[in-house]
Amino acid sequence: MKTTIYMDSTAGPTLYPLHRCKTLHLVRHAQGIHNVEGEKDHKAYLSPKLFDAHLTPLGWQQVENLRKHVHSSGLANSIELVITSPLLRTMQTAVGVFGGKGYVDGMDALPLMVANAGSSDRAAISCIDCPPFLAVELCREHLGVHPCDKRRSIHEYQALFPAIDFSLIESDDDILWKADIREANEELAARGMKFINWLWTRKEKEIAVVTHSGFLFHTLSSFGDDCHPVVKKEICKHFSNCELRSVVIVDRCMKGLDTATTSYPGKIPRGPDPPSEIADENQKEKGVPNSSP
Repeated sequence: MKTTIYMDSTAGPTLYPLHRCKTLHLVRHAQGIHNVEGEKDHKAYLSPKLFDAHLTPLGWQQVENLRKHVHSSGLANSIELVITSPLLRTMQTAVGVFGGKGYVDGMDALPLMVANAGSSDRAAISCIDCPPFLAVELCREHLGVHPCDKRRSIHEYQALFPAIDFSLIESDDDILWKADIREANEELAARGMKFINWLWTRKEKEIAVVTHSGFLFHTLSSFGDDCHPVVKKEICKHFSNCELRSVVIVDRCMKGLDTATTSYPGKIPRGPDPPSEIADENQKEKGVPNSSP
């Protein structure tokens, strides 16, 4: 039986060095065709017709709404990297929200998404004036059984999303998804923690992650046991389609190797310059009376 010990609700704020923190902007994909069918009948998730589910027209409207928010809030200028689960609905959401403007033939760059990718009826999207995009298998949805959570081959995706980096994905075919075995919640949570730990190997400090509701819920449920119950609840609540939530993760175990970039050493050249309270202590040790009034 698990025992959860919560921090005293009267405890105040805490401090942590900035260079041991990262800001994550977590996004659940917009509405997919599987969300609509599954809401009507949960058995629909077993339908082969929902293989690698794409976004609905409403889903694309949700993407447009979030894109406007990302730009009006200034997030578009601060995000250094976009990580996406390599499934159609997450990549469509990622490039629609965080990608560049419309792509025009002849641009000196590959498009993030070609026109009409994945039954989208959408124009091509440019990779100019936006962060790099990286596909990572660790942040996929529950693996197995549901065809909507099975991915296509990477070479198929590369044709649809030419400017997304798929280099971290080792197998062209989906060898993780099993038709008869559904990944357990505990296994998904463990994979989520592996993903969080992997983030510390990245140099970027502000990262957007476009992923799935199950992945987010079970990963985030691993956090917050040292917080007030209200904060724990805020961390772990389920995401709506195309919801964005910003969080800060802290490296308390020295997993990262980053050094401080905004700190400044002070007096240069270095030399004796003790704070007043230390100077007072030194004077007392030497038997010199404090001359302060």
